[in-house]
Amino acid sequence: MPLTHEQILRFLSSVHPYDTMPAEVVAAIEPAFEARAVVAGDMVYELGQELDGLFIIYEGEVEVSDENDVVVSHLGLRNSFGERGLLREGVSLTAARAVVDTTLLMLPAAGFHKLIAEQDAAARFFDRSRGDKPVKADLATTQVDTLMAANPVTCLASDTAQDAARLMRDKRVSSLCVTVEGKLSGILTTRDLSGKVLAEALPVTTPVAEVMTANPITLAPSSIGSDVLHAMMERKIGHIPIVESGKLVGIVTQTDLTRFQAVSSAELVSEIAHADTAEEMARVTARIPQLLVQLVAGGRPHQVVTRLITDIADTATRRLLMLAEERFGPAPVPYLWLACGSQGRQEQTGVSDQDNCLILDGAVTQADRTGYFAKMAKFVCDGLDACGYVYCPGDMMATNPKWCQPLTTWRGYFESWVNKPVPEAQMLASVMFDLRPIGGHVGLFEDLQDQTLAMASKNSIFVAHMVSNSLKHTPPLGLLRGFATIRSGEHKNQLDLKHNGVVPVVDLGRVYALQGRLGEVNTRARLEAAMHAGVLSGGGGQDLLDAYELIAETRLEHQAAQVKAGGAPDNYLTPSDLSEFDRSHLRDAFVVIKSMQSAIGHGRGMLG
Repeated sequence: MPLTHEQILRFLSSVHPYDTMPAEVVAAIEPAFEARAVVAGDMVYELGQELDGLFIIYEGEVEVSDENDVVVSHLGLRNSFGERGLLREGVSLTAARAVVDTTLLMLPAAGFHKLIAEQDAAARFFDRSRGDKPVKADLATTQVDTLMAANPVTCLASDTAQDAARLMRDKRVSSLCVTVEGKLSGILTTRDLSGKVLAEALPVTTPVAEVMTANPITLAPSSIGSDVLHAMMERKIGHIPIVESGKLVGIVTQTDLTRFQAVSSAELVSEIAHADTAEEMARVTARIPQLLVQLVAGGRPHQVVTRLITDIADTATRRLLMLAEERFGPAPVPYLWLACGSQGRQEQTGVSDQDNCLILDGAVTQADRTGYFAKMAKFVCDGLDACGYVYCPGDMMATNPKWCQPLTTWRGYFESWVNKPVPEAQMLASVMFDLRPIGGHVGLFEDLQDQTLAMASKNSIFVAHMVSNSLKHTPPLGLLRGFATIRSGEHKNQLDLKHNGVVPVVDLGRVYALQGRLGEVNTRARLEAAMHAGVLSGGGGQDLLDAYELIAETRLEHQAAQVKAGGAPDNYLTPSDLSEFDRSHLRDAFVVIKSMQSAIGHGRGMLG
């Protein structure tokens, strides 16, 4: 039975992004949509076919397959498809088949391009890249929810002044928010206690209600830093509670403003470089979460955020190496300390353990290894752990004698891994291909890296095993446009943005670097170099870069939100915490990664 204009209009009004557009705009474009019936098993379009337009599922189910006939997406009611091809020369990059009898709405290509040209909501929705974000890292324009301390310390109006003073002392705060059933009724500061209680010789049993500032000025979380500055200067106050929908959600103090302005990667690097103990460094690295919040709020791209955070770990490592030499004396032979894992790739976030090793000059003796270098490794690794870079669960650290070896032994390791690619060798090779020198004699590594890349890239069996290893971490794609979340345990119904989001791209980048004999270690740099070298096509590479950027930035935004809420950052995201818009884009990013995994798994790094 044909669909009426009224049915199509009502349906479009329930589909994103049309549901965010003015009603008159949706009514104007509705006549351009055509209804199409597709029988179960029939193709909507073939791979490489010129696309008629954008498709939306009105009823039924469609599966989308890549060039290797691997199903990369199951689509259901209200899902759109075909936009990637329309935005790339109008030719389909996938094949689409109806799983059951399906009714589609099709917006012709010309109408689609007109829609995204004229409607910002459509342009944002169908553009799967993140685009350039505005940089707004200065205090005056930063949003208050980035500046505020969440979960402020509170007391009751009936509490005594002495109780309040003790609470401030124990919690190390300079103010208390006075609440009644979660709603703010006043604020009490140390200045109130000194000026109204102590100076006037009031008894310590005086109720807070008598000395607090009632009904203080408040701001909303959406306010900006200049609002805070102006209010404080105009009223000569140093504390402003943050209230949302009548509920107390935070507080901003002069100390918060000072801390925000002071927290920069350069400042942290400088303080660490001049620290004399691991404990002093730990007090500096404890400010990394706030730096993460500030950088994310400032709109910095993820590759900039992770690079700046990694620079701090590098500085801490080099400073600890210097302190080790001051304590134990000069090294008996030249050495090189290297990082691997996320530090090696310069991709550290708010959650990082340590992965490192030592390459020693060939003149090293067994006594040197078990004596001087064992003590150095323990001193540095213990110091990094004190700074929050916890010990590697897999013992991939210089304290493990296996990873504190002369150069000849390291050459033997890589040769063995390449020639006998057993599962353990694949895991070790994956980690060690991300090595990056941190401190010591860089010359110990330069030839090793070049020779290993040349040897490994020539061994087709090793390359095949590395490709297979790169496919073990899969994007969390479920049926019918959903996500395959963790099924049980502490993180049930959540997504692991590290192992199922970022790591699959890291693994792909490592394989492309191997295939092209590329010396880059950073994932983004590897992808860009692979495109330049022709290992990865321009279209497929850009799609993968966009997908990687979206997932990585979603991960950082998630961690920053946790820090702002007073928690510890992790990699586990609940999909329902995202808007429909963000969920759609995130899932499309996972589809791109799955397509690229399929391509490389079938012997092709190229896509599109």
